Amino acid sequence: MYPGRSLLAVLCLAIAACAGDQPQGLLLEPCPQGSSDNAPCTPSHQELKDAKAAFAKGLKLDHEKRREEALDQFEKAAHLAPRDVEYVTAREMTRQQLVYDHLQRGNEAQLAGRQVEALGEFRAALQLDPGNHFAQSRLNDALGEWAPKVPSVTQIVAETRETRVQPDQVRADFHYRGDSRTLLNQIASAFGLKIVLDDSVTSRQVDFDVDQVDFYTAMRLACEITHTFWTPLDAKEILVAADTTENHNHFDRMAMRTFYIPAVNSPQDLNDLTNLLRSVFEIKYVAQQAPTGTIVVRAPENVLDAATRFIENLDDGRPEVMLDVKLYDVSHSLTRNIGLHIPDTFNLFNIPAGALAALGGQNIQDLINQLISGGGINQATSGALSGLLAQLQGQQNSIFSQPLATFGGGLTFMGLSLDQAAAQLSVNESSIKTLEHSTIRVAQGDQGSLHIGSRYPILNASFAPVFNSSAISQVIQNGSFQAPFPSFSYEDLGLTIKAKPAVHSNSDISLQLELQFRVLTGTSVNSVPVIGNREYKGSITLRDSEPAVVAGAVSRTEQRSLGGIPGLGAIPGLNQVMTTNTVENDEDELLIVITPHITMEPDRVSTEVWLPH
Repeated sequence: MYPGRSLLAVLCLAIAACAGDQPQGLLLEPCPQGSSDNAPCTPSHQELKDAKAAFAKGLKLDHEKRREEALDQFEKAAHLAPRDVEYVTAREMTRQQLVYDHLQRGNEAQLAGRQVEALGEFRAALQLDPGNHFAQSRLNDALGEWAPKVPSVTQIVAETRETRVQPDQVRADFHYRGDSRTLLNQIASAFGLKIVLDDSVTSRQVDFDVDQVDFYTAMRLACEITHTFWTPLDAKEILVAADTTENHNHFDRMAMRTFYIPAVNSPQDLNDLTNLLRSVFEIKYVAQQAPTGTIVVRAPENVLDAATRFIENLDDGRPEVMLDVKLYDVSHSLTRNIGLHIPDTFNLFNIPAGALAALGGQNIQDLINQLISGGGINQATSGALSGLLAQLQGQQNSIFSQPLATFGGGLTFMGLSLDQAAAQLSVNESSIKTLEHSTIRVAQGDQGSLHIGSRYPILNASFAPVFNSSAISQVIQNGSFQAPFPSFSYEDLGLTIKAKPAVHSNSDISLQLELQFRVLTGTSVNSVPVIGNREYKGSITLRDSEPAVVAGAVSRTEQRSLGGIPGLGAIPGLNQVMTTNTVENDEDELLIVITPHITMEPDRVSTEVWLPH
């Protein structure tokens, strides 16, 4: 169905009717400030005539689906009479219908892979409505098909590595018993390194006995028995401090890496990744740069290596789902009228002699002459009697045309008129089927929205002076009074669908759905139309390409009426032929079918991340 086109047709017919019947009562816009001579605020009589002709021609062209030509005529009418709200409204509604048509054709061309045709349609829509953000977005999407591809995988774009110590590549034996500080000095000297002992390192008696160990093994064993840790200061110098959290925060050497994360659509995605790194790897120094889609991490190199493997194994992008939405609207109406109408009413009335004479077909003037010669009337009153008899004779098709029976005589001569008998046998059936087909593409975790329908204007306020002052009288008399433009608000009518998909590991798709269906009920309160509203909220899980009816509404109305003589209508069988039976059945059915298709699903790799100690 095409709600926008139907609304346009109704509005145009209403405008045409108003323009033909009461042109003096049309709404007028305020005269724009600084209006040029090409668009006069107060057009001449000839300009108004030309504008009306252009508007009528535009309505005819729009009815013939020649909307580009119709827009030119509405433009001409609005240019000649810029204050006429009807002309301006018809121009804008035709423009928006053309924009809608271009977008629809562009979307179809985009899905079919005809990029040049799609670009042309989207550009045509933007030329008609330069402020249309949706058309600009679709044009950018079409251009993006040919644009150079940006990196689609996580990359390290900058790195500052941790300082590494370079001990002598030898193995040594240690057989020591004594002060812990001296032991640490002996180990450093054995491998050609200098050592700086922090004041937090306390002296204690230790026994240390190992053979043929390298520097890293010797320092690891020595730090365990002395409760210390070491960190490099340069290639030939190390620092040893007590193994406490505070000392780790002060002396641990950290590397820094900057990661480019392509699969981010909002700053919230970077926030989620930042919180994940802080909670899982206990990394405190994480900074995000949302405009560039990068994240900077500072941590000890072993922790940073584990975080790097974790980030690189993330999905390159979130899954994307194409939702195929079909709206079925089926209406069926059946009216059946069968039966026999038996005369059940009669009229009883008095018949004067003059009426009988009229029924006899005598000439009215002959009747009058007989009455005058008999002395019943005189010449002066013959005109009134002639009119009365003519009126009576003209009503022969009313009461006297029915079957007539008479009885009585003289002043009590009466007539009896019966109703006519009639047989009725009629069937009226109508069926309407409507299909609306749309598709939307949504990434996992995002909410997609689709609206099928139109925007209905509702008058909020209009202007009318509460009293007639001298100033108002003056501007009314000289024709310069300008009523303020009334205030309108627009309500979205039709179907609105909001969907948030989630793709599971087995390719099942969960959809969180919000459906809203709004229509005019045909009633109003204080001249404000009442809008009927039906809503649905829920979730559903489907397999890939599995259709499902997510919502439906069925409305059935049955009306039966029986008319006839009392008693006959209660006899079975006889009441079907001796009475009038009217049956009316109305059925309306609305179905919304959604079919999800996974259009992009990253490879799922299960990777174990080991954090070195």
